[in-house]
Amino acid sequence: MAGITNTSTDSIQDSLLPSWEGPAILLVDLDAFFASVEQLDHPGWRGKPVIVGGDSDKRGVVSTASYEARKYGVHSAMPSSQAKRLCPDAIWTRGHFDRYRQMSDTIMGILRDESPFVQQVSIDEAFVDVTPNEINHEHPVSIARRIQARVKDLGVTCSVGVGSSKTVAKIASDMDKPQGLTVVFPGTERDFLAPLPVRALSGIGASAEAKLHSAGILTLGDLASAGEDRLVRMFGKNGRTMHLRACGGDDAPVETDDEVKSVSNETSFAHDLVERENIEAAISAMAAKVGRRLRRKGLKGRTLALKVRFDDRTVHSAQRKLEAPSDDDIAFGPLAVGLLDEIWRPGIPVRLVGVAMTGFDAQDSIQDRLFDVPDDEEPIAKPLLSDEKRQSLLRATDALKDRFGESAVRFGHEIRSSRNTTGSAAKNPADYK
Repeated sequence: MAGITNTSTDSIQDSLLPSWEGPAILLVDLDAFFASVEQLDHPGWRGKPVIVGGDSDKRGVVSTASYEARKYGVHSAMPSSQAKRLCPDAIWTRGHFDRYRQMSDTIMGILRDESPFVQQVSIDEAFVDVTPNEINHEHPVSIARRIQARVKDLGVTCSVGVGSSKTVAKIASDMDKPQGLTVVFPGTERDFLAPLPVRALSGIGASAEAKLHSAGILTLGDLASAGEDRLVRMFGKNGRTMHLRACGGDDAPVETDDEVKSVSNETSFAHDLVERENIEAAISAMAAKVGRRLRRKGLKGRTLALKVRFDDRTVHSAQRKLEAPSDDDIAFGPLAVGLLDEIWRPGIPVRLVGVAMTGFDAQDSIQDRLFDVPDDEEPIAKPLLSDEKRQSLLRATDALKDRFGESAVRFGHEIRSSRNTTGSAAKNPADYK
């Protein structure tokens, strides 16, 4: 039995399910999540094409398209202008991301009711380890069905892949949408994977796909038969992982450690920025968002990074290490602006800017200056307000945003930069927590 593909969560009786031996991993994928929440909250939109994404005339991209819109060929990451041409009558919305985060948190709570081993990989996707053991005797498929039913009770749906590894569960979850349940029983993994194209395997992008195709390796069956040594010669140590996963193996655990490694925010512009003051305003706005997220997570970082994409799509970045961990964007915002001189020259059009903070495990004591600089070098910039006044201002603005929404209080640079964004959004879980 190579697998069960089941669009109804109750069409296979528990008594007919083969026994499950060994690891059992679920990949729960919320169907067209952003659009589904919009249709839930707007009953008049149900059954109609809905697109959540940026403006079609401002280089926006599609974040999510409802299944009604997908019939026209619209999909995530498509330029909004193309989606508009394909589906001119679609209902468009930039989205309500606080609402999506709220719904996601509720669903992740359902998953944690079923297992303590949950790894959220995006706002609409998570792995769940439901391996039978001396405490948990329930069949993994029964648990998957119950999750689907509980999610459906909330007004949205999910598709679930069930397998013996994260790789198999992930691929299985994509096989039958929406509200699909695809089960790959232990021992049948290789047969399940063999006919699929190599691109179905996580980690194989366009360049790796082209390299494999040039070597005559078109399917995961071909990849499994190619041999580990050959793949290692082609891809280095990644070749070993490719081979293992193509054979149905994958020893990567469901990581329940919720350690945050970075907090970042970036935005693309509807029109390239050329004037320095506009670029600085955008950097300051991104720094403000990062500071807000750091404080919400109770984190302070000690490495600040700036990312810039030019109009030729090349990406450049610079970073500095703080002497003291910080969540204070009033202090580190000007420092992020100061990094601009390392990667940009006047007159170069800028398409995207991003700010990131990393290094959350530092225990160093607070120093007088935020960045490590040589004794004969001046800091990039100094905060205009004292520590006490900055913290008081941040507490006040955070409280207002918590109560009235993220747009309740904004500094001038945030308002200025918001007028030129594409309105697109990503699904990185760090962006919604």
